[in-house]
Amino acid sequence: MDLDRPLTSEIDEQPSVLSGKVLVKFQDVVTMAMMWLRRRASQGFVVFSFLFLLLWLATFLYGSFYYSYMPKATFSTPVHYYYRCVYNIWSAVCVWVLCFSFVICVLTFGQAYQITLQLEMPDSPTNQELGMFMIKTTCFSQDGGQVASSSRSGMLRYQSELLRALGTMLFLPAFLSSVAEEKQMVEVELFSEYTDDPYSPSTTAVVEILSKKIQIYSAQLQIHAHFTGLRYLLFYFPVTSTLVGVSSNFIFLSILFLLSYTRLLLGVDQNPQPVRSRSQPPSALVLTTS
Repeated sequence: MDLDRPLTSEIDEQPSVLSGKVLVKFQDVVTMAMMWLRRRASQGFVVFSFLFLLLWLATFLYGSFYYSYMPKATFSTPVHYYYRCVYNIWSAVCVWVLCFSFVICVLTFGQAYQITLQLEMPDSPTNQELGMFMIKTTCFSQDGGQVASSSRSGMLRYQSELLRALGTMLFLPAFLSSVAEEKQMVEVELFSEYTDDPYSPSTTAVVEILSKKIQIYSAQLQIHAHFTGLRYLLFYFPVTSTLVGVSSNFIFLSILFLLSYTRLLLGVDQNPQPVRSRSQPPSALVLTTS
């Protein structure tokens, strides 16, 4: 009976030893897996941070280029007018004068603009009998020199008596409640393609309405840019232009970084030693004997 006890104890110890070895191996596997996952997570975080930095730089470069290259597309401002009469020996010429300063909108040099004058005029008998009227525009530089000038004509839209009466009867409730008014918006194109001179930029524009009987509620000057070439694509296709511009910057920055990183890994010497000239004789060895 005493001989059987060691055998049974050894048999009981073997499963415990095996289970201990299995646990140790399992702990080693778990530790190695955690270390691998931690290493992969740190590498993924570094790669993601680097890609995000490149994407941010690409977007910043494209945005800086867009806002520095693209001028303002439209500009609108009200203009104030006054009455001026010029007397001479034969007659007196009285006109309405509207002044506008170009310093407010800052026209881009080399960009073509369409300048339009929008007049809000009452549909009164005086304006109907006025017919056509002339509008003269003169642009001046800062030193007072004349840069550009134009003369355009304008008039109210014709409406017959029957059509005017039917319109008045139809919109009578709106007219009585002041929701609508009997007026017309007259647009006169002052310049079709105005380009500012960089050597003598325009700072002031004087618009003269050559009629003393005209009646005006208000006047508004509108400036529209005519984009061509790259500016046309950037303005009318903003999403496509943004994707192409940001992608191009991102690819360029990525290639630049990869080349720099590869050069750093290869350990290319940036300052190579100068090559000795063949014509220079080798230095003589001096031997001393004691």
